[in-house]
Parts: sequence; C-alpha cells; structure tokens
Amino acid sequence: MLLTPMARRSAHILKQLLTKSEYCPTQSGSSCSRLTTQTRHITYMPRPGDGSPRAVTLIPGDGIGPLVTGAVEQVMEAMHAPVYFERFEVHGDMNKFPEEVLDSIKKNKVCLKGGLATPMGGGVSSLNMQLRRELDLYASLVNCFNLPGLPTRHDNVDIVVIRENTEGEYSGLEHEVVPGVVESLKVITKFCSERIAQYAFEYAYLNNRKKVTAVHKANIMKQADGLFLESCREVATKYPGIAYNEIIVDNCCMQLVSKPEQFDVMVTPNLYGNLVANTAAGIAGGTGVMPGGNVGADYAVFEQGASAGNVGNQKILEKKKANPVALLLSSAMMLRHLQFPSFADRLETAVKEVILKGKYKTKDLGGQSTTQEVVDAVIAALD
Repeated sequence: MLLTPMARRSAHILKQLLTKSEYCPTQSGSSCSRLTTQTRHITYMPRPGDGSPRAVTLIPGDGIGPLVTGAVEQVMEAMHAPVYFERFEVHGDMNKFPEEVLDSIKKNKVCLKGGLATPMGGGVSSLNMQLRRELDLYASLVNCFNLPGLPTRHDNVDIVVIRENTEGEYSGLEHEVVPGVVESLKVITKFCSERIAQYAFEYAYLNNRKKVTAVHKANIMKQADGLFLESCREVATKYPGIAYNEIIVDNCCMQLVSKPEQFDVMVTPNLYGNLVANTAAGIAGGTGVMPGGNVGADYAVFEQGASAGNVGNQKILEKKKANPVALLLSSAMMLRHLQFPSFADRLETAVKEVILKGKYKTKDLGGQSTTQEVVDAVIAALD
C-alpha cells in the first residue's frame, strides 16, 4: 500500500515516539557499533494529588553523614523533587533516640539518615537498633550490583540481601553469669522468621527475581537456625514459580567471593545478613555505592546499604571526599517508595552516567574527587 507524503511523515513521527535509540556500552566502557531499539515504557498514571510535596525526616548523623545527606539535599533541590526535609540532629553517643525524631518519622512514614556511630563496648545501646525496634523495621534490604564504568573482579553481580532486623544475636540480651563469664542470647522466633521469609519471596515475586536463597547455620544451631529454615520452607511452598535453596553461612561466604553471580535474593537471620551484605557490597564495587534501607509494615528508613564505612574516618571528613553515591541511590529507592518513579529514574540515571564516564570518582573508587565535585557532576547529568 502506498502512503502519501503526509502519511509517511506521520508514520515516521509515530515510530520515533514509540521507540528510542539507546547507547550501548561494552565491558570496557567504550561505545559499541550497534544501537538497540526499545519500546517506550507505559506512562505512570498518578492519582490526583500524588504530586503534592512529601515530608521526609532527615537525620544527617555522624562522621560523613552530614556531607552525604547534604549531597542528597542539593540534588533533590536541583531536580525539583516533590519532597522536603525535616532535619534533626541525632548522634550515636546519645543514650536514646529523641522522642521528637521518632514522632516525626511516625508522622511522615519515611526517613533518610546518615550513619550513626555505635560505641564499642560500654553500656550505651546502639541507636540504630533502638530505631529498628521502636518502628518495627523488621526487614533490611541491600542491593549489591555491578555499575558500568566501575571495574570489579566479577561481572553479572546483582544480589539483594534481605536480613531480619529485630532479633537474633542483635537482641541485646547479655549478662555476666559469674565474673569472667558472659552469656549472650540469640533469639529466633517463628513469627519474625516467617515474616522476613514472606517479605523476601514477595520482593522476588514483585521484582521478577528467580531465586531465593536462605542463609543459615542449622548444622550447628539446630533449633534456632532450624526454626528459621522451617519458616522459609513453609513460605517457599506458596511461591512455586520462584526457585528456593539453602546454604550454610560459611560456604555462602566462600561462594560469594568465588561465584557471586549464582545468587539472586538472599534471606538471612540478623547477624549473617550483616556479614553477607557487606561482603557482597565489597565484591560489587564497595560499600560507598550500594543502596539500601529498612522497612516495616508502617515505616521506611533509607540509608547507605552496607554498614561498613557509613560513618567514615576523620581524614575523609577533613578532605570532604566522602562518596555520596550509595545515599543518592538509596534516595532513588526512597523516591520510588513515595511513588515518584520518574524522579527516581532521573536520579539513578544521572548517578550511573557519572560513574560510567569515570571523570569524577572519590578515593574509594580509585579517584580523587571531592563530594561536591561528584554532586556537581550528578546535577549536570540530570536530564
């Protein structure tokens, strides 16, 4: 069938609207010779009023926290994101979380925080643990994945570590039986094990993930970790389309550093999850680029995914060379949680573009850029 010139022009315009050409990087970061054509995503349709600015509780925290949360504030302002921050000063040496901060989080439902230093030993309990228990943030999620432009030993790494966040060795139940003998209790309950397993499988289902791996030490802690495994197995039967397997935690660590690409979603008790998440982050590019958060039925707190290095050291602080990437990507997660997907996509795309180009990198990624230089580059990359 022959088309008139006007019809041909209309068809060409329609094709441009429905498809887009995409830059295709190779492993080395150079452009490849082909272009891929991708159908446009269906438009997100908000409900009336969804564009109203949302309040978010902001806790800059200790060490590098104010630097990296300040980076997020600058980028949010540059992209005119529909959020505004209620800032509170909280520090890890406080005896308890201030009530006004908890009230703010309960009102806003969402919090963004920098790292809080946890004193070693002594009688001061971790404010991070206090916050998780008070708000029942029972699931910790850390996404560890390769970023184009950031060379790593392993390719095709995309691991989500989902960790039970409220019990286990972190229950804080310790006492001195007799002088020189301390007893520390590990608490595992069926209720908490079932709900973290349910969250892991639900996450896999909603995000088109193919496999959930339960990490345990049930060969030694037969009742405690045995109960955790029993709960995971029961939940797994409700998701026949998702593969399920189990791995002992010491073998898990060895497999992570040798063949990390075999893992997809991992569900763990509290302590194992902390170790596994930090190991996976190191494999995929470092703790400075891995996003994460803590979520419960009612509230969500977003922060740097892996805990190692989230407070930094004095030298990084003095030189103002903290890596803001992890918290920027966590902020993109927060924007999706708030149902602002286009803002999340813009932020994530800009961060990945800066890393791909490689001109602005902090010392942990092999560069010498300051926090502000990375922030400026991300703002310049916003579309």
